[in-house]
Amino acid sequence: MATSESLQDGMLRDLKRNWGWIVVRGIAGVLFGVLAFIWPVVTVTVLVLLWGAYALADGVLALLAAVRIRDRGKPFWGLLIVGVLGILAGILTFLWPGMTTLVLLAFIAAWALAMGLFQIVAAIRLRKVIPNEWLLALSGVLSVIFGALMLWRPGAGALAVVWVIASYATVFGVLLIALGWRLKAHQPSRNETPT
Repeated sequence: MATSESLQDGMLRDLKRNWGWIVVRGIAGVLFGVLAFIWPVVTVTVLVLLWGAYALADGVLALLAAVRIRDRGKPFWGLLIVGVLGILAGILTFLWPGMTTLVLLAFIAAWALAMGLFQIVAAIRLRKVIPNEWLLALSGVLSVIFGALMLWRPGAGALAVVWVIASYATVFGVLLIALGWRLKAHQPSRNETPT
């Protein structure tokens, strides 16, 4: 049976190997956020489709990372679930583009909550491996707060929703980009085996 430290070391090695996918996920988030800021009065249908494309792209990228980790015989369930949820949310969005704003907010809130919880769990597992690592935890907390706010205030105006979604996607994307670059530059500790 693998120890907790060996699982953490394995998780860190897998994240380091896939740092580029983390950066691509972050770039997708920033692009979505910037587009939403540029077109704040976009119709709800266009916003739904734009968010659907983002959720689908993020889900596919998370699923690809899960498959790569699974091929190495490592735990991959968290990324697999995040990927499947993103793909399902994206597909549902494209199949049902005329959905109401409240239904869209429920999809976005559930997706953000699930992703945030999985990222917080991953950050907790890595806290002993990467000193002062906070970017993954912060992006997870941001996702949970965002999802909770979306559930708490679902009747907010469409323009306010666009600004909130754009802000969230941009900050989340920047945090993922920073995490990816930090993982790329991470030097193993003495106890950690080099990749």
